[in-house]
Amino acid sequence: MLLETFANKGPASETPLRMIFFAQLSTASGYLQMRRHFRTVAAIAGIVSSATGCASQGAAQAAAPTRPSPIRADTLALRKQLDSIADAHKGVVGYSVIDLDNDIRFSRRGDEKFPTASLIKVPILVTVYDLVAKGQLSLDDPLTVLKIDKVPGSGIIQHLKDGMILPVRDAAWLMITISDNTATNLLLDRIIIRRVWAKMDSLGLTQTRVHSKSFLRNSSVAMDSSVKYGLGVTTPNEMARLFELLAKGRAVNPSADSAMLNVLQHTSSDMMMQRFAGGVRTAHKSGETDQVRTECSLFHLRNRIVACVLTKENTDRRWIVDNEAQLTVARMGEAIVKAWRGPPTTAP
Repeated sequence: MLLETFANKGPASETPLRMIFFAQLSTASGYLQMRRHFRTVAAIAGIVSSATGCASQGAAQAAAPTRPSPIRADTLALRKQLDSIADAHKGVVGYSVIDLDNDIRFSRRGDEKFPTASLIKVPILVTVYDLVAKGQLSLDDPLTVLKIDKVPGSGIIQHLKDGMILPVRDAAWLMITISDNTATNLLLDRIIIRRVWAKMDSLGLTQTRVHSKSFLRNSSVAMDSSVKYGLGVTTPNEMARLFELLAKGRAVNPSADSAMLNVLQHTSSDMMMQRFAGGVRTAHKSGETDQVRTECSLFHLRNRIVACVLTKENTDRRWIVDNEAQLTVARMGEAIVKAWRGPPTTAP
């Protein structure tokens, strides 16, 4: 249904959806918002490919070249570089880095609580797939979009026809790839917020919490924490640990975790850790509010590297590409990629 709406070419090409879509581009807050919306069509198109992704992914993996052998990076020098970038930032920066292949990890403010913004959608995704694995939910279960469900901010569902039906898998795809807030709320209505808490607790991530539905503070299940941290809260170490579990197939199970990483590899936003990464394959999710920028990534370099950078209390609250916090996170991503890129080689 979504693709058909975008594909109309005749006199009906100026459908309400297309008109709203391009009108929104003209009023978005700077290039950052414009870029996100221009990539929405590609993200929605990915829903179709995800339906047949299991078979094609298996074939692609079979044909994939052998991964280069891991290397040992100069993590002492890297940590000094990351700390220097963080020290220069006008705000609070925490990070957590894990070299999965050498089991090396280090952090700054690793156990300190930070607002997540939309980064909390990754724990929601994990909970959805966990309930599917337990037989309590199906990715094909229908979700009906009512007018009352629509909320502003990121996403395209808010502009679509009332009464449309999305399967759970498509809502999950939109929640991650374009950070759709309405899709997030539809999923939270289905799975219940406290189940996300329970799933995180089962993984030992006791500080990682989603508080409420997006743009609906009155739905909060922990109002004091919600007022302080917003949509969600976590620590750099806990979010890095969640990505580590996904990479190792231990967040839910290897099949589910592989499917979730595939979704995360199609995240449309690339203005932070991916900005100077040179197109490295990455599974990632970011989050943004006026005073917050967050991102967590699984980089496929010479080694598999998990890197999470969370910022808060940022002085620069502008919604532009060169927002200071975004540049801070981008430079950290660049340093991490350079540390583990290493010279080309093949495994023996």
